Amino acid sequence: MKNAIALALIVLSTVAQAQTPGDAFLRGGEFYRAGRYDRAAGEYEAILHQGYVSAEVYFNLGNAYYRQNKLGAAILAYERAARLHPGDADIQHNLRLANLRTIDRIEPVPELFLIQWMRRVASVLTPQAALLLFLSGWCVLFLSLALLYALARPPIVRTTRIAALAGLIVVLAGGAILLLQRIQDSSHDEAIVVASVATAKSSPDDRSVDAFVVHEGLKVRMSDAVGGWVKITLPDGKVGWIVSDQCQRI
Repeated sequence: MKNAIALALIVLSTVAQAQTPGDAFLRGGEFYRAGRYDRAAGEYEAILHQGYVSAEVYFNLGNAYYRQNKLGAAILAYERAARLHPGDADIQHNLRLANLRTIDRIEPVPELFLIQWMRRVASVLTPQAALLLFLSGWCVLFLSLALLYALARPPIVRTTRIAALAGLIVVLAGGAILLLQRIQDSSHDEAIVVASVATAKSSPDDRSVDAFVVHEGLKVRMSDAVGGWVKITLPDGKVGWIVSDQCQRI
């Protein structure tokens, strides 16, 4: 009896060791190279279900789904990878390739050039880098004003005024980037349509009027939820309701 119990413990221990995230990641890579993309995706999903989240896992998961022509799931995985590792060239490249295969071509509501530029910078800089930029600008501004007040010589005044202006610009830019990052982190309302086709309704009711049709891979914004329905907003501002399992939050 004791031998049987010991043998069972050894077997369970071996199985537990075989199911570590590292082993699952390696198995996923082996399945992917062998062309068994469904099995590879299963391994990466198992890692995520265990609570181990990383940009690498999401990136490989996106590749496995992309190879299976599951465009919505692939874009969702790439977007999640990009959230964890902003600015990664490989992630952005594969995300662009996947988006080129989407059906919907919706022109977003135009924004001011300055807002677009700030969004791009905010998506690339880490919060720590943005905070360092803000604090550096504040230090330059403070020291320049202190020197301007203490030393009233014309050459120094000219230099300190330029430095103060530069510091003020950096402070404003850094503060705006931090604000945009805070808004993006607090909202978490972006989602990807994962259903091949989704018909949006004018209200959360099957009997309501059709508003528009969207296809997998489209990025939308989610807001209200009623029962099994969620309200989505398209990049061009159109609003409709779709079944909640037809899109997944990034």
